[in-house]
Amino acid sequence: MDEIEIPQYFICPISLQIMKDPVTAVTGITYDRESIEQWLKTAKDTICPVTKQLLPSSSCLTPNHTLRRLIQAWSTENASGGIDRVPTSKSPLCKSRLLKLIRELEVPGLYVNALKKLQVLAKDNSKFMEEAGVPKAMVLLLIRCCNQSKTIGVEQALRILYLTWTPSSEIKAAVNENHRIIDCLTWIQGCDIANPVVVKTLAMQVLKRVIEAANTRLLEKLKPEFMEEMLRVLKLKFSQQATKSALQILIQVCLWGRNRSKIVQASAMFELVELELEKPEKNITELIFNLLAHLCSCADGRAEFLSHAGSIAMVAKRILRVSPATDDQAVHILSLISKNAATKEVLSEMLRVGAVTKLCMVIQADCSTYLKQKAREVLRPHSNLWNNSPCIAVYLLTRYQR
Repeated sequence: MDEIEIPQYFICPISLQIMKDPVTAVTGITYDRESIEQWLKTAKDTICPVTKQLLPSSSCLTPNHTLRRLIQAWSTENASGGIDRVPTSKSPLCKSRLLKLIRELEVPGLYVNALKKLQVLAKDNSKFMEEAGVPKAMVLLLIRCCNQSKTIGVEQALRILYLTWTPSSEIKAAVNENHRIIDCLTWIQGCDIANPVVVKTLAMQVLKRVIEAANTRLLEKLKPEFMEEMLRVLKLKFSQQATKSALQILIQVCLWGRNRSKIVQASAMFELVELELEKPEKNITELIFNLLAHLCSCADGRAEFLSHAGSIAMVAKRILRVSPATDDQAVHILSLISKNAATKEVLSEMLRVGAVTKLCMVIQADCSTYLKQKAREVLRPHSNLWNNSPCIAVYLLTRYQR
């Protein structure tokens, strides 16, 4: 390879390597696209590296097709000498092309074809498409489909929105200015649509991002029907990802306004306990216990939790069996119950199903100091009732500090 003379005009002035995608700047100098774009992004003074003339960061870079073909032909001829063939580079995505496709989304006879083209482009140009306003266009299209009860194009629009989504101020503004997108994504869960598992799972993933981008005012205005639909997703269990997204959404929204009460009133406690009794995967269990702990912080939530015959037993069973995060939330739930709903029946139930035994084991296990202290705080107030019970091994009662 050292014996082959490389034409000087094949070399990028910045990288000093053979150019793969030569482009010419407004100053007339040709560079490799990757090198000059990186220069424009990071250089303190955006000047032409060769001429030292001002080179705006938004400067137009013109593909040098003739030079690229010459480099490709030369590299092919010298492949036997160790020269790597320069691949054919993709044409850069043009903003005017994107804007044309966005305009076609509003034309009934063109929008399906435009969606197909945008979906192909979204795989490799997500950042550029986000800057061109494609996510907002998808939000508006989905709202229009919902208003007209049409499902054609919904799957493609969801995919494009998912691929081009970033937590930018523009997308947050699009969500909060078009709050109907939440109703639309909820509507998708209940409608008859082709490829339902994939589409509804995708809608839940997008909805999770929408909820994360929504402002407080929007989250506080969520309807009871929204909570009911999220719980229906948990009950149907059509995909693990949808289940995970629904739990994450409920955890996010329960912190605002009266949403906690709305979730409880939708029979969330029963569904959550039933879901956990099926022994889901670790990450699902952690989310369930996180949500249960939030809901048990209110009186209605604790009442609903205790109305399920297997709730305390389920919590006790998971302690020291899943993860430290689950242990933390489980002990917190038992703490809330023992402090705020400590009737004789509840305390007897905690003893009978092994919750008290598990709390004693937490104190002796290799757990954090915080968790051990939390377990002691649950045990100490009711120790007189639990001390003489045959349900607890003697060594557990004599070894923990009081």
